Amino acid sequence: MIIIERPGPLTTVQDLGRPGLAHLGVGRSGAADRASLTLANRLVGNDEGAACLEITLGGLVARFERAATVALTGAAAVVRLDGIEQAMSAPLAVRAGATLALGVPAHGIRTYLAVRGGLDVPPVLGSRSTDLLAGLGPDPVRPGTRIPVGNTLLPYPGVDVAAVAGPPRDPVLRIYAGPRDDWFGAEALAVLCTQPYEVSPASDRVGLRLTGPPLARSRSEELPSEGMVEGALQVPPDGEPVLFLADHPVTGGYPVIAVVEPADIPIAAQSRPGDRLRFQLSRL
Repeated sequence: MIIIERPGPLTTVQDLGRPGLAHLGVGRSGAADRASLTLANRLVGNDEGAACLEITLGGLVARFERAATVALTGAAAVVRLDGIEQAMSAPLAVRAGATLALGVPAHGIRTYLAVRGGLDVPPVLGSRSTDLLAGLGPDPVRPGTRIPVGNTLLPYPGVDVAAVAGPPRDPVLRIYAGPRDDWFGAEALAVLCTQPYEVSPASDRVGLRLTGPPLARSRSEELPSEGMVEGALQVPPDGEPVLFLADHPVTGGYPVIAVVEPADIPIAAQSRPGDRLRFQLSRL
């Protein structure tokens, strides 16, 4: 068991989610930054999709009942085992009874903790992920939460440390024109790709609410609800876009002006309130 002494602002169990169930009204969910989750799992010899802890803005303190091998990736913060500082993006040997403490990241927002064997919470619809919008999966962890560790193991990767660059300081996200870009004025995509947008404090795992130049619509009628995807830039009546992340709704009634390149979504998922994002139009 891993015993959570302090969870920080928000810590949830995440894996690669529940793909393929949108027609049933169930979103994928899973890790907001899948690239960091899969790296953490590879470092400890897990399947890439094993369940990990997604730690938002650090602050986690956890005690290990038994010896374990762990790795932390994503937003970099000070990591200490029994008070001794350790490396990020590297396998760490944890003795039985040891306490791991994670500081607050200086940049980025989500850190991933993988434990060799994976976290063995009960799966729901094929995934151990916590979907905060749908209320599926385990509850967010609290002080005293006990999380069992599984025993599904792959060979050790034989890597001491993964040389991974942190999230970019001034990210530029590639986008493609969306299915409803014709609902906006001719200049709207140019505005989106010319001016920076700031991440609002109202952002969460559902999406990033962005503040910046409003995107003017050319059509005022209501749009029937239609399917939504991760990375969609949906524009509500105030003209300021919302970038959907892992826990996004499966349908929405506001027009989607653009969709973010899937490979850039982990960058977006590491953005924190006050960060600025820029967009660059790509062609399919």
